[in-house]
Amino acid sequence: MSFEPAHVETVTFDSYSTIVDVEAAENALADRVDDPRPVSQLWRSRSLAYTFIANQTDAYQPFYEMNRDALQYALDVHGADVTTAERDEILAVYHELDVFADVREGMERLRDTGYPLYVVSNGNPEMLDSMVEHADIGDLIEDTVSADEVETFKPAAELYRHAAARTGTPIDSIAHATAGLFDVQGAKHAGMQGVWVNRGDRPSERFGADPDLMVTDFFDLVETLD
Repeated sequence: MSFEPAHVETVTFDSYSTIVDVEAAENALADRVDDPRPVSQLWRSRSLAYTFIANQTDAYQPFYEMNRDALQYALDVHGADVTTAERDEILAVYHELDVFADVREGMERLRDTGYPLYVVSNGNPEMLDSMVEHADIGDLIEDTVSADEVETFKPAAELYRHAAARTGTPIDSIAHATAGLFDVQGAKHAGMQGVWVNRGDRPSERFGADPDLMVTDFFDLVETLD
C-alpha cells in the first residue's frame, strides 16, 4: 500500500521516541552508573518486550510500572548499586524527556491546515498528561489515547481501533506517525496509514510490512499532507 494523503482526515502520533526522546533518559543514569549507554538500551528494549509479553499472557499493568520493572532489570544485569529511591528518580525522567525540535511547529502547521491531532500511546494517562505539558502541545492536540483505556499495548489492533473510535474517524482515514517500526506495522495491520518518522536515518526492518510513508521529521509530513 502506498500513502494516500488525500484520504487522510486525522493524524495520530506516538509519544515516546516520536514526540519526546527516550534516549535522553541516559542522562539520568549517567550520575549513577559507570556506563549508562548499555543500561539505557537494555532498559528500553526490556520495557517494550514486557508489553509484548503482557499482550499475550493477559498480564497488563500500566506502562509506568512496566518501565519501572524494566529499569530494575537493566540495573540488576549491569550490577548497578542504585537504591530504590534513586531508581525512582531515574524513572521519573520520563515526565520530562527532551522534546524533538520539530514537534511544536510541525504539529502547529498540521493543526492549522485543518487536521485534528491525537496522541496514541502505550503510556498511562499520568505519563501522557506530563508529556503533553512538558512538550507544550496541549493547545494543538484534541486528546490523548492511552493503552490503559483498553489494557492492551501496541502493536495489538485493538488499541488502534479504539483510537479510531475515539477520534470519530474511519480507521483508513488516519495517518499514524511514529518512530517505532513495530508501531507502524501495528497501525497498518489495524487499517491505518503508517508513517515512519525516521529521524536517525536508520535502516528499515527486514521483517514485516513496509511503511506507507517515511519522513525524516514532522515537517516532511506537513509537506506531504499540505
